[in-house]
Amino acid sequence: MLRRSRAHGRMSHGPGWKPSSLLCWLSTAALLSSGMEGAIAMKVTSTGSQTIHKAAGDSVILNCSYSPGPLDTGELDIEWSAVSPDSTQKDQMLLSYASSTQYQHDDRPAAGGLSFAAGDPSNGDASLLIEQLSPAHSATYQCKVKKSPGVDMQKTSLVVMVMPSVPKCWLRGEELIGEDVSLHCHSAKGSTPLKYTWRRESVGTIPAAATQNSVTGELRFSNLSQSFAGIYLCEVNNAVGAQRCRINLKANKPPNRAGVIVGTFVGSLLLIFILLVFIVLLYWKLRNRRYNEKEFSNEIREDAPPPDRRSVSLRSGRTSRGPPSVPYSEVYAEDAMPFDESSTCFPSSSHGDTPVKHTALEYDSKYGYAV
Repeated sequence: MLRRSRAHGRMSHGPGWKPSSLLCWLSTAALLSSGMEGAIAMKVTSTGSQTIHKAAGDSVILNCSYSPGPLDTGELDIEWSAVSPDSTQKDQMLLSYASSTQYQHDDRPAAGGLSFAAGDPSNGDASLLIEQLSPAHSATYQCKVKKSPGVDMQKTSLVVMVMPSVPKCWLRGEELIGEDVSLHCHSAKGSTPLKYTWRRESVGTIPAAATQNSVTGELRFSNLSQSFAGIYLCEVNNAVGAQRCRINLKANKPPNRAGVIVGTFVGSLLLIFILLVFIVLLYWKLRNRRYNEKEFSNEIREDAPPPDRRSVSLRSGRTSRGPPSVPYSEVYAEDAMPFDESSTCFPSSSHGDTPVKHTALEYDSKYGYAV
């Protein structure tokens, strides 16, 4: 039985066959297979962070180094594109290299300043250079290198942020011992998230009783004491930069409350007294002014002479519409002329109906009566 089994084993395995040789052949085939695959595949060898944060106005280089395999004999083709956040949309082609020629595919303002960092990307460096960064450059960029039959690609996320502006520091509350005060810090510009951090520049650290808010930039002190006084520094930062401002916190003794109350009361009384004096002076001045005007009008009436009767009669005679009046005077007997019957001024019974002559009176405008 033993002889038969040995013979059967020799016949099935054949002459000279060894199990170790079969294992060696299988491992060799596996190594050759893996070596062929590695030699065929194009490989992007660039290393670095897959997410880059940069400040607006700076420049950046997105790395893309590659090494083709020995079997990659096709034409070199390099493409840089902006990956669309919507998977249903096409990616935006930005820059490419083919047939020893570079091509710009995007004319948007955000795409300005795109070029290959190495100048000639056919030497194994297809890195992308972007100058004068702005928030519009924030995107995910893809570098694709193809040389048939090998092809490989790499993605890099670029985040362009605005550095914080110089913050403003101010204080709220009274810097009096025992009072509650708060320090505030705020930056008007800067990409979020912004983080505010307070620290004490003078001797010692921030008191344990103080609380600060890294989002709003507030540092609050309860029950201010002399040990809290000093210079405090606020720093605001984001992923691309930081700015600072300082403020000096004082701890003054509170004023005397009783003295303040008495001073306020005395000041109020003094103000009321001044107002009363002003009102009295104004009233006295107006009263004297009215009295002087009344006395002056009375003096004018007393000093005026009475009007001349003759001038009044003459003035009234001139202005009247009728004929000027003739003054009459009494005639005495001794002044009268003797009556002569032969005179022609008076009618005579002997002459019958002979007319009488009359001499007309003339008006003298110089004297104002007839002559």
